[in-house]
Amino acid sequence: MPKVKLISYTPNPVKTVAAAAKLCYSSSDVDTLLDNLTDEKAENFVEMLREIGHESPIEHISFTFAIEGVSRSLLAQITRHRIASYSVQSQRYVKENSFEYVVPPEIEAVPKAKKLFIETMDKIQDAYDELSKMLSEKHYNTMLEMGMEEKEAKKAAEKKGIEDARFVLPNACCTKMIVTMNARSLINFFNHRCCNRAQWEIREIADMMLMEVKKAAYPIFKDAGPKCLKNACPEGKMTCGKINEVREKYKNL
Repeated sequence: MPKVKLISYTPNPVKTVAAAAKLCYSSSDVDTLLDNLTDEKAENFVEMLREIGHESPIEHISFTFAIEGVSRSLLAQITRHRIASYSVQSQRYVKENSFEYVVPPEIEAVPKAKKLFIETMDKIQDAYDELSKMLSEKHYNTMLEMGMEEKEAKKAAEKKGIEDARFVLPNACCTKMIVTMNARSLINFFNHRCCNRAQWEIREIADMMLMEVKKAAYPIFKDAGPKCLKNACPEGKMTCGKINEVREKYKNL
C-alpha cells in the first residue's frame, strides 16, 4: 500500500503568500509587511491572487513529503516534474532482500495474471540474490589479492555486487523517496497527475498529496486538482468523458 506523509512545510504558508502579494501591491516595507495581516486578510490576498491569475507569490512556500510503497515506474514519472527536489532510496547501496513490489490492479483482478506476476517476481528475486552472490565473491577475491583486510573486503565487495545485480530488478520494485515542491509546482503537478488520463499509481499518490496540503494550507489549494475543475477538459478526443464525476470528487476531497 502506498503511503504519503507531509513531513514539513513553510510555517504560516497562507500569511507568507499574502505578505508577498502585499509587497507587490502596497507601499509596505519589510518592517510593516505583517502589520494588521490577520488570517482573514491573508486569505483575501490569496483569493485575489487566484482571481487575477498572479501565481508567483505562491512559489515562496514549499512542502516536503515522505512517500513509500510506490514503484520504480512511478519514480520515472514523478521526476519528470523538474521544479522539485528528490531524495530516493538507493538500490546501489541498499540491498533488496525479499524486495517488495507493486501489483497493478488490472493484474490483481485476473487470478492467472496475478499468479504469473508473482512467480516472475520470485524468479527475479532469485536471480538478483544469485547475481549479488556471484559478483560479491568475484570482488571479494579481487580485493583480497589487492591486500585489503578480510572484514573490509567483505563489506566493500557486497556493495559492489549489488551495484550491478540491481539491473535485473523490475519496474514493479518498491522504492521510498522524499519530495519537495513549491506550491506553484504542486498545483501544476495536480493539474496533470490528478487527471483521469494520468497513470493510476501516480494519480493515487497525487490525490494523497493533495489531501495533505489541503490540511496545511487550504486557501492555497482549495481549487487544486485536474484542469477540468475550472475549465473545459483540455484533453480533446482523449477526454475521459467524466467531468461531472471528477468535479464532484475533488469538491469533496
